[in-house]
Amino acid sequence: MSVNQAITSHIETFPAGEPFAISRFLNLGSRTAVDKSLSRLVKQGSIERITQGIYIRPKKNRFIGSVKPEISKVIQTIAESNGETIEVHGAEAARRFQLSTQVPTIPIYYTSGSSRTLAIGKLKVKLVHAAPRKLQLAGKKSGVALSALWFLGKGNLSESIVKRVMSKLSPTEKQELVEAEKPAWMTKALHLYSKTPTHV
Repeated sequence: MSVNQAITSHIETFPAGEPFAISRFLNLGSRTAVDKSLSRLVKQGSIERITQGIYIRPKKNRFIGSVKPEISKVIQTIAESNGETIEVHGAEAARRFQLSTQVPTIPIYYTSGSSRTLAIGKLKVKLVHAAPRKLQLAGKKSGVALSALWFLGKGNLSESIVKRVMSKLSPTEKQELVEAEKPAWMTKALHLYSKTPTHV
C-alpha cells in the first residue's frame, strides 16, 4: 500500500469536522511523502487545511455550508501534536466564572510550550508560556478555577469571589483546587473564605 493510500484509508475513518494533525501519519512514510499526500488531498477537496499541520475532513450543513471546528479543539489538537499542555487564559477563565466581563480581543491560551501567535483561518490565536503550576489542573474545571484565581491576583480574592468559584465546583473539583500547588496568598484566601478545609 502506498503512503497516499495508507493516509487516505486512515482519514476516511476520522469524523467529519474534527481536526487532526499531520503527526498522525509520520509513521506511514517520510515527512516529504506525507506532505505531498496531504497537499494532494486538499486539492481534491477530500480534506481542508485549518492551520499549519492541522486538517479536517469537510463537514457541511445545508443551512450554513461549511462547518469549521471549535477553536478550542484546534488548539488542543496542536498541543497534543507538539506534546504541550494548554489551559484557558485567566481572563477567559474569570469570565466563565462570571467574575469579569473582560473579553480578550483574540483568544488566548496558556501553554507549556513557547509563546506564539497562530493563524487559524482568518482568526489570530495567542499562546502564552506559563509555569507548570499554572497548568497542573489543565483540562479540568478546577484548572479553569485555578487560572481565574491566578488572573484576579493577590489583592482581589474577596470572600464573595472565592465563594462564587467554589459554588460552581463539584466536591471532587474543590478538593483538586485545594490540594493543588498554589502561592501562599491564594491558599490563605481559600482557607479563609471557603468551607472546604485546606491541606497544608
